Amino acid sequence: MPYQVFVGIDVSKAHLDVAVLPDRRHRRVSNDASGWQQLIAWLGLPAETLVVLEATGGYQNAAAWALQQAGFGVVVMNPRPIRDHARSYNVLAKTDRIDAAIIADFAQEKQPPVRPLPDEQAQLLAALMDRRRQLVQMLTMEKNRQAQAPPALARELATHIQWLTKRLRKLDDDLDDQIRRSPLWHETAQIVQSVPGIGAVTTRTLVAELPELGQVNHKEIAALVGVAPFNRDSGQFRGQRAIWGGRAHVRSVLYMATVVAVRCNPVIRTFYLRLKAAGKKSKVALVACLRKLLTILNTMVKQRQRWQPPAASAPG
Repeated sequence: MPYQVFVGIDVSKAHLDVAVLPDRRHRRVSNDASGWQQLIAWLGLPAETLVVLEATGGYQNAAAWALQQAGFGVVVMNPRPIRDHARSYNVLAKTDRIDAAIIADFAQEKQPPVRPLPDEQAQLLAALMDRRRQLVQMLTMEKNRQAQAPPALARELATHIQWLTKRLRKLDDDLDDQIRRSPLWHETAQIVQSVPGIGAVTTRTLVAELPELGQVNHKEIAALVGVAPFNRDSGQFRGQRAIWGGRAHVRSVLYMATVVAVRCNPVIRTFYLRLKAAGKKSKVALVACLRKLLTILNTMVKQRQRWQPPAASAPG
């Protein structure tokens, strides 16, 4: 879509600083329903307007959703490329108004692609996954403390560990219940979990935090997860390619699933052994297997097909 107006929004808990190009307007509104409605009325024609917000700890979610519902093209960007854009102009000062102007300039120059934002149900699922990670971290810390604690404190820690374990089980039940409520999520979960090596935690993570699975090609999904190799070449120097960026939580869970798949998934195991026989280091071979596993999952979800043994036909 050929956008004519480009809007940059710097987000904080209390307010939104808004810059508009090409007419260089600026406005601050409150980050609540009243402020969003004022902003929508002030911006003008939604069909001609691209809005870019900087991701700020979740404070951008409700405003972005309200703008998308009003018909604007909305993109929520990671702060890193926006700060790099500012540095490319040697803009080192940082205020809310300056940040909004930089985001608007980024929107005009880069015009990042617009993708549908997660709805309320998807946001809840992602929030439950965040809470699950927090509980797992707390459990790990309490167990580490218990190993070195005196007996009196160890009993208290044991009680807390027991409580956290129950809460974790309850949260897993809530996550499964949310997935079952959506026919699309439920079908995707069944497809994903049919792959040898993919367990319940990996399935929940992919459904909640990788909604693009099955919607984009294999290169794009690898880049989103952060397993696409980047070159490190300069002049006559040829460096070792490395993965970088992407969704760290998804990549971490998929890496553990790949470790399991190398043992129990015939396709991934054969691929791993071939790489090792070719002299690849174990870590390099595992990352390559992760990328292959992700490609298989992406193809299966795209085609809405469950896992088939290699003797029949294996996707990817």
